[in-house]
Amino acid sequence: MDWSPVLVSLKTALCATGITMVFGILAARWRIKHSGAFIDFLDGVLLFPLALPPTVVGLLLLVVFGRQSPVGQVLAEIGRPIVFTWEATVIAATAVAFPIMYQTAKGAFLQMDAELLDAARVFGYSERRILWRIMVPLAWPGILAGVILTFVRTIGEFGATLMLAGNIPGRTQTIPISIFFHVEGGDMTGAALLSVVIVGISGAALFVLSRLNPGGRPFPRRLL
Repeated sequence: MDWSPVLVSLKTALCATGITMVFGILAARWRIKHSGAFIDFLDGVLLFPLALPPTVVGLLLLVVFGRQSPVGQVLAEIGRPIVFTWEATVIAATAVAFPIMYQTAKGAFLQMDAELLDAARVFGYSERRILWRIMVPLAWPGILAGVILTFVRTIGEFGATLMLAGNIPGRTQTIPISIFFHVEGGDMTGAALLSVVIVGISGAALFVLSRLNPGGRPFPRRLL
């Protein structure tokens, strides 16, 4: 039994979750500061991967990063191709899970009292300090929920990852991809073992979330 897919999945999920958390928070902060028809359109674009099948997201990523695309050609010239690499698994997982983190952080920020942020500006806080020292701590329950859900989504990603990263054992073969090819090869025992592993990882992540915030009570926090 090859357990490398477990390591690949964990590395991919942790890296993609970290990237998604940072950019999801920044995008959510930017979104609530702006309004208008074009901004609403961009909001829909950011959420669009959530409505698309993962294979379609993978195809779009393949068009962007493929060797025939301008981006792919530039990356190939500098010796950093994306397709069929471990980095491709991170990109695919990030693209699919980003809307979850973005929407969760945006919802948490919108529930905050705007007068509190205005008071911080009066006391000379910069927008960056307001975000990381006031908004993120206040919105931490929602952000943490987004982080956990993002992790669970990334570790279970299949379609986009297979399209962009392929199935290379030890490099791009994640748990879901390995399960698929175990079933294809008639190895139901291997598929069942890996299924138990991914169910255990996802279940543990959701259990941690429920224990960190029992009953939806606010987390203790230091704001300033």
